[in-house]
Amino acid sequence: MKAWVKQGLLYALPEGGLHPKLLTHAANPLPVHLSGDIYRIFFSARDAFNRSSIGAVDVDIVSRQIVHEHAHPFFEHGPKGSFYADGVSIGNCYVVDDTCYMLFMGWQNPAGGHWRGDIGRLTVRPDLSLALDTAAPLLGSDPVDPISLSYPWVMELSPGRFKMWYPSTVTWSAGNGEMLAVLHTADSEDGHRWVRRGLGVPYELGRAQAFSRPNVQGNPESGYEMWFSYRGDGRSSYRIGYATSPDADHWQLRLDEVGIDVSPEGWDADMIEYPFVFDHAGERYMLYNGNGYGKTGFGIAVLRDPDEAGA
Repeated sequence: MKAWVKQGLLYALPEGGLHPKLLTHAANPLPVHLSGDIYRIFFSARDAFNRSSIGAVDVDIVSRQIVHEHAHPFFEHGPKGSFYADGVSIGNCYVVDDTCYMLFMGWQNPAGGHWRGDIGRLTVRPDLSLALDTAAPLLGSDPVDPISLSYPWVMELSPGRFKMWYPSTVTWSAGNGEMLAVLHTADSEDGHRWVRRGLGVPYELGRAQAFSRPNVQGNPESGYEMWFSYRGDGRSSYRIGYATSPDADHWQLRLDEVGIDVSPEGWDADMIEYPFVFDHAGERYMLYNGNGYGKTGFGIAVLRDPDEAGA
């Protein structure tokens, strides 16, 4: 069984932040390839009121050197009353008819009510600037997802077959001190209009019942792998989980095979979450957050065989 070998903290916002909208956190890292070993890594950062906007940093992921730190947000949370008024948490990018889209969870935190989310979409222009695709959610609440939606991931499985995985809240309290937020799926023939299919990945009460930010890699020949954040009860913090599927429809949890856990000490000793797995130059990398839901920044790990990992 392969294991993830941590390469250390890759980036954290400087003390005092970069901008009033980029004061703390560097959560939900999303890499976009620029050239060579350089990636622009978008992330969700917060202002003084915990509202998240999108920042970015350019990084050489092989040497793990910061190439350029962008001082201004690429996209800010929305105005009062919008579905993303209280934050933007990014998922992944996908392409439809030569247009690249970036998915996000739009946060609402109403006075006197519980926070909740809907799924939105940004257009990624050729210069990598971002623009809201539509003022309405791409997916909002409905009878399949009546409470809250979050952290979407879309993949084109084959021409004319797109699939989305996203957490959907079933209840804020499952009776064990933890919410029940499970991974739902939706299908699309064109990448724009979606048919919701309900539960897509199994869950286990008390062990893995609060999911966030799924990440899927694979193909029909080799099968599919999924990484995600999960919690099991109200006393536990996030961990990174793992599941496999032969066809992207039927999944089996393999939590004991994930190959990465919290560190004994340091920036990722209390929790690890929000993974993003991608391949570059023959290597498989994972970006992930640590303590405080991204408050301590994001790190990078490389997948290795047991002998290389020191197992």
